[in-house]
Amino acid sequence: MPVVVSCRCRNTYTLKDEYAGKLIECPQCGAVNKAGESTLTPKSQADEAFNRDIFLLRQKHFAINQKYQVSDEQGNPILFVERPTHFWRQVLALVGAYGVTAVLYMGAMAGVVAVSADGENGVPGMIVLLLLPVVFVTVAMALSKKRHVTFYRDEGKREKLLDILQDKKIEFPTRTYTIRDAAGKPLASLKKNYLSNIFRKRWVMRSPGGSVMYVAKEDSIILSLLRRVLGPLYGLLRTNFLITRGQGNTVIGEFKRKFTILDRYVLDLSADRRRDFDRRLALALGVMLDTGERR
Repeated sequence: MPVVVSCRCRNTYTLKDEYAGKLIECPQCGAVNKAGESTLTPKSQADEAFNRDIFLLRQKHFAINQKYQVSDEQGNPILFVERPTHFWRQVLALVGAYGVTAVLYMGAMAGVVAVSADGENGVPGMIVLLLLPVVFVTVAMALSKKRHVTFYRDEGKREKLLDILQDKKIEFPTRTYTIRDAAGKPLASLKKNYLSNIFRKRWVMRSPGGSVMYVAKEDSIILSLLRRVLGPLYGLLRTNFLITRGQGNTVIGEFKRKFTILDRYVLDLSADRRRDFDRRLALALGVMLDTGERR
């Protein structure tokens, strides 16, 4: 009986039954498959919503919360993503931070005046003044809510498929997130470093065991530095990311912003022909490359 081999690159071919159970190299992409076993859809991508190589993301404007519609190549909606801003909680956090900072400012000024009147050194009060911006940011973050990201089957939010949890309210110089499936099982973690972002934006994805799985970084160090100096330059210097496997330089995906009136992003994983990159994790990374960078 003939044996059918289905490869991740979507190439399907038939062999004699004598090849059943043997490892066969795909003539189209070079991937190794076991004859008689279909590898077209890995278990982690069994859900049809994730079983693809290209995702189109568009942020919904004029909404209090950050919302994204994820579509296939034809523009058909397949997923909806939401990241609540907790608007009123943010307002209260800013008011609280302002109040604390104002009290410290008045105390510091009173201390400087008192010390100066005595003719002594007023350095302690000046140090407090210099630290006020740090105090403001720290208090505001402590009073605000964590901002998690949730992936739903449809806009009605009837079925949750994936979520990304912000691990801590206050983290510096890094910020970390945990990606979980619908059952709450951790799939991977994401980490970015604010200090390295000064020169080139970079996100690292690690397995639950801590090993580096994938890295997303700005497409060019030169363009990165130009963006820091000139800004987006009306979209001409828009930020794009390359996704590599581990710490290497093999590019398996791209996250690009399209030059349109409304923000539109393309997550292209066509280079990952073996589909080793779990598409759920790839899409989670793509969303954070936008909302996590406030682009």
